[in-house]
Amino acid sequence: MELKKNPKADLTKNSSMYFVIGLAVVMLVVWRALEWKTYEKTNEYDVSMNVDEDLDEEVPMTEQIKTPPPPPPPAAPEIIEVVEDEEEVEETVIESTETSQEEEVIEVEDVEVEEVFDDVDVPFAVIENVPVFPGCEKESNKRACFNKMMQKHISKNFRYPEIAQEMGVQGRVSVMFVIQKDGSIGGVRMRGPDKNLEKEAARIIGKLPKMTPGKQRGRAVRVPFSIPITFKLQ
Repeated sequence: MELKKNPKADLTKNSSMYFVIGLAVVMLVVWRALEWKTYEKTNEYDVSMNVDEDLDEEVPMTEQIKTPPPPPPPAAPEIIEVVEDEEEVEETVIESTETSQEEEVIEVEDVEVEEVFDDVDVPFAVIENVPVFPGCEKESNKRACFNKMMQKHISKNFRYPEIAQEMGVQGRVSVMFVIQKDGSIGGVRMRGPDKNLEKEAARIIGKLPKMTPGKQRGRAVRVPFSIPITFKLQ
């Protein structure tokens, strides 16, 4: 026996349409819920400007800068009165010093000018009259005799220092001295390779005898003289 289905009792009929309508209603409700806004009904806003309160604040006053007073004007210059000089000034008359042909010219005798000699040293090589070594008074060439006697004096008084011999020191000592205006020896200076050799050279020069001083233009002068003393080991 077959069952017959009543078309009015079909539950799936128009179900898609109902689904679309329901979906539209739900979306409308959700949209309205999201767009819903509420406002306060009380009207308590004070839109007036508080001008009086702003004016009550103390406004600082601008401080005035005091400028110094201008300097006083310069004093007026004093009036200088010109007073006439009542005293008479005698004019000075300058006489001419030119001689005329009528005046006589007196001849003046030659005046002797005394030469002034400074206390200077005259080298042995250029002095007019060399110092005279004792024993050279009668020699015609006193310069050559002086040199000869100096060499003889050094050879006679020469003594090699023992300490210089032990140390093997040798060399040449340059000796400089001055023959004073009284013939004595002074201003002795030495320069050599060793102090012991210099000391021995000074001892030899210190034994020189007093000489006749050198002369320049007839006056006694100081005469510098230098001579080497050689120390050589045998």
